[in-house]
Amino acid sequence: MSLTAAPIGALHELTLPNGLRVVYAPMPWLPTVSATLSLPFGSTTDPEGQEGSANVLHEWLQRGAGGLDSRAYTDALLDLGVRRGGGSGREASNLAFGFLESVAAPALDLLAASVREPRLQDGEFEAARDLALQELASLDDAPTQRLFEALQAEFFASAQRRSAYGTEAGLTALTPEGVRQDAARRLGPQGAVLGLAGGGTWESLAGAVVAAFGSWSGGNVPIPPARVAPVGRHHVDADSSQVQIGLAFPSPAPGTDDMYAYLLALEVLSGSMGARLFTEVREKRGLVYSVSAFFRALRGFGYTLGYAGTTAERAGKTLEVFLAELARLAEGVSDAELERARTGLLSSIVMAGEASGATAGRLSNDVVLFGRPRTAAEIAAHIEGVTLSQVNRYLAANPVPQPTVVTLGPAT
Repeated sequence: MSLTAAPIGALHELTLPNGLRVVYAPMPWLPTVSATLSLPFGSTTDPEGQEGSANVLHEWLQRGAGGLDSRAYTDALLDLGVRRGGGSGREASNLAFGFLESVAAPALDLLAASVREPRLQDGEFEAARDLALQELASLDDAPTQRLFEALQAEFFASAQRRSAYGTEAGLTALTPEGVRQDAARRLGPQGAVLGLAGGGTWESLAGAVVAAFGSWSGGNVPIPPARVAPVGRHHVDADSSQVQIGLAFPSPAPGTDDMYAYLLALEVLSGSMGARLFTEVREKRGLVYSVSAFFRALRGFGYTLGYAGTTAERAGKTLEVFLAELARLAEGVSDAELERARTGLLSSIVMAGEASGATAGRLSNDVVLFGRPRTAAEIAAHIEGVTLSQVNRYLAANPVPQPTVVTLGPAT
């Protein structure tokens, strides 16, 4: 293992003997460092009948580590000025820290301690599970998020259909010992990625990472490949005067050339107030108060989610126009549309690249999804290099397939 691993563009990489991959993007003008630790466990690999275990484990990890109980651990972070965040998803869970470069070593040691030697005390378990139950219950007051959970449950035939929130039955069935056993099974460095971005030097940060994470060990459960269920239309009853419409369909795999062409086409469809969906569904016809479509990626699998919020009376027409705009993509896009889309994507890349937290998160996510990190310059070069003929050839050869549709609202 070399602490001065060769850079990839402006990036540095290191793989520890235990399997943890580390990627660092220098931003030497910053006095701070952001760290995102991507952990290879999520709802997809929750034990059967214990749906929500990953969500509870993610919270429980942050309630004490090493020789520090929950209060002492939080105080140690506050003493260093660390800001933390993160969340648990379908295929991965993330712990995110932001701190001054001058306290990088102790901050990284506290981050590592949460996975290297979490306390997982019985007295903190109920609070972690109660929080998960509250998050699940909050979906009743968040119809859009509830729609997307129902949509993905119908779209996937594989374990990716499971919600990161878990289920009430699964959360209720959890026990402290059961989640500890689950942690031993899944909470290991193989498949984990630490993304770093900000000030400092590679040599000092790499040394701090090795000291903090070098002794981490634990199990790993492979993520099963995503599989799509047969296309269908489904409805979820909800006590509401509004109707939420969700659509889902497969899209190019992450990291492929087709992905970049498709992202530009999707930007034409739904990237701004001048995009096709906003213009055709909202501006011209006044059918919706919100409409969008966006790309999502899992390991080796890309898909698109669409959304429209409308009234019960306008739901049928809204879906009809939405589907027509998806089908119209096969006819291609204009040069003016493409250049506007390109400008929008490039602007978002530049703005995200100025934030160390977003950069650290992207680096860890890239390694998980693509197997390697990308610089902002590489992403921009791909976007800049896609031609109009490439986009239109892709769209002609790959018309949008019939989507799975889920509506949420009053009974029909």
